[in-house]
Amino acid sequence: MTNIRHTPVAPTRTQLLATGGEIDAHRHDDHQIVYAGRGVLTVTTGSGSWVAPGNRAIWVPAGTVHAHQAHGELELHLVGLPATDNPLGLDVPTVLAVGPLLRELIIAYTRTPDADSPERTRLRAVLLDQLRASPQQPLHLPAPAAPVLSALCGILQADPADNRTLAELGRHVGASDRTLSRLFRSDLGMTFPQWRTQLRLQHALVLLAEKEPVTAVAHRCGWSSASAFIDVFRRTFGHTPGSHAAD
Repeated sequence: MTNIRHTPVAPTRTQLLATGGEIDAHRHDDHQIVYAGRGVLTVTTGSGSWVAPGNRAIWVPAGTVHAHQAHGELELHLVGLPATDNPLGLDVPTVLAVGPLLRELIIAYTRTPDADSPERTRLRAVLLDQLRASPQQPLHLPAPAAPVLSALCGILQADPADNRTLAELGRHVGASDRTLSRLFRSDLGMTFPQWRTQLRLQHALVLLAEKEPVTAVAHRCGWSSASAFIDVFRRTFGHTPGSHAAD
């Protein structure tokens, strides 16, 4: 990331972005909660990317260089918190589950960002309580550092439906499947199938936000059938891709 903008205070506000819209790389001295009330949001850092639909928010710790991208018409809600106020005790970006109450708290808190009243103070306290109770979601797609792993991951990012085995991809990038399997575990902290599934789920969220039909999304993301895709999607996000697309 180049031309990194430094904004000491993380803003609290609601912002609308058209599909494909971006907020360039920047950092804050404060923590920030980033939530897509409508559409799907991607947050990218030097260590990977996080994608969140409407029932997920992304915790961005103070000092983290990050960029945003919108998929679908994005209603972006940003909540800034002082660096001394870390209700989650997290120092890395993390995806959090957002239930109905937390959703309404975030929307209400960002609707009047300049208000200064006892009511707003109480609202913020309840919001922080709900954050503490929010389950963390393993929706991070780590970025590889090893050149050979970067080349392989680049192939799959260009075409998530590529169903070649690790051995077949290894022949293309000049490395054995044993070496690549070890690199996935040591560099990315997950197996090759886990990483590819995360990639496909992220790509699926983007396509659904762009109103692609569920069957087409399943095909474009490499699942053998729509039912197989729906099963993985439901187990990961807690709802079907059809209901997600209808939001």
